[in-house]
Amino acid sequence: FKAPSRDHPALYRDLLRTNRVHWIAEEPPAELVREKMMECHLRFRHQMALVPCVLTLNQDGSVWVTLVKPARAITPGQFAVFYKGDECLGSGKILRMGPSVYTLQQGKNREESPKKEEIDKIEPAT
Repeated sequence: FKAPSRDHPALYRDLLRTNRVHWIAEEPPAELVREKMMECHLRFRHQMALVPCVLTLNQDGSVWVTLVKPARAITPGQFAVFYKGDECLGSGKILRMGPSVYTLQQGKNREESPKKEEIDKIEPAT
């Protein structure tokens, strides 16, 4: 997919899934096991700013990652690296992604505007 611009909403996503995460200190962190979710930070490109996120642990050791705000150009095959403060918690390869901001906006626009046929049913043509 080639977007019309570098900042096109189709390039932004706020949900991704990794494969089984390789945890460094704890396998997986106690908070994530106990709560089934954990707030932390994510980086998926070297030297990019850390992005706040929430991890949700899956039965197979993979995680769903929900970003606090959508990030640009997340790509399957990249590694999501998780941090808590200065500590690197671990990483997992990105397998799939949720819908883009553009797709979500399209869905919202469709829900908000009634279709012509629906309007015709409500207001008979005179």
